[in-house]
Amino acid sequence: MSTPTRLVASSTVPPPRPLAAGQPTPRRRTPRRNGRGAIVKNLVALAVAVVAVFPILYVISASLHPHGTLVGSNSLFSQVDLANYIRLFNSPTQPYGAWFVNSLYIGIVSSAGTVLLGALAAYAFSRMRFTGRRVGLVSILLVQMFPQLLGVVAIFLMLMTLGDVFPAIGLDTHAGLILIYLGGAMGVNTYLIYGFFNTVPASIDEAAKLDGASHARIFFTIILPLSAPILAVVALLSFIGTSSEFVIASVVLTDPPKQTLAVGLFQFVSQETSANWSVFAAGAVLAAVPVVALFFALQKYIVGGLTAGAVK
Repeated sequence: MSTPTRLVASSTVPPPRPLAAGQPTPRRRTPRRNGRGAIVKNLVALAVAVVAVFPILYVISASLHPHGTLVGSNSLFSQVDLANYIRLFNSPTQPYGAWFVNSLYIGIVSSAGTVLLGALAAYAFSRMRFTGRRVGLVSILLVQMFPQLLGVVAIFLMLMTLGDVFPAIGLDTHAGLILIYLGGAMGVNTYLIYGFFNTVPASIDEAAKLDGASHARIFFTIILPLSAPILAVVALLSFIGTSSEFVIASVVLTDPPKQTLAVGLFQFVSQETSANWSVFAAGAVLAAVPVVALFFALQKYIVGGLTAGAVK
């Protein structure tokens, strides 16, 4: 009897196919070429870092220069003196400490209010179906096409009229300025949060409703914790915008002790004969500290996405 033959797979690698006539041989990337690419990338990154860091170093150097001009600060850190920082808090006509506290107060309250109102509006647009929903979303975007600068005169007249009836929200009040900021920031922030809420699975809401949870409980205990990244971004952008806003704050706040940093610092350089750019630079350096601190505090929420793995 003839035994059946068995096919044994060869462990050797088959030889490469011969190239056709006229076909160019493939080129392999050499380590030298890869090294050149890494060098170019590092050079580009270094150039970008220099462009980004140099203005910061220049402002810090100017703030430490004892003279009041920027021309003498061209050589970085040629002279180091803290007199400009001391002068910020020793001028009775220019209360920098009050400006700093006012900016923190207005920025924090405006950021918290913007996040809360924007999240409430975004939840309604994302989870509820009602007449005029699409028209409302489109209207939010259309209103944001017009900057707040166009409404400065209307804002001034409105606050002046409201001040006769409700002095707490009239001209030269922090509450009136905060209300203006809250109304102006609703559009873009609402649309940003609305887009993030749409990425949160609706099955979470349905499961909570089966357990008897109301819309308020779902919003505060489920949606908001899962949406921490976008809320952190909105809070950071709102704080930066309100802290550095100048036009509306200069119109609403006229009393120096009630002004913000953006309006108050302008007094150091507004007069041509008495402009002191070194003191202005020192104030700008201190004004950037809360923004940087807030960014590092919210960095983990900005980078991480908390909705990953929410549905099992």
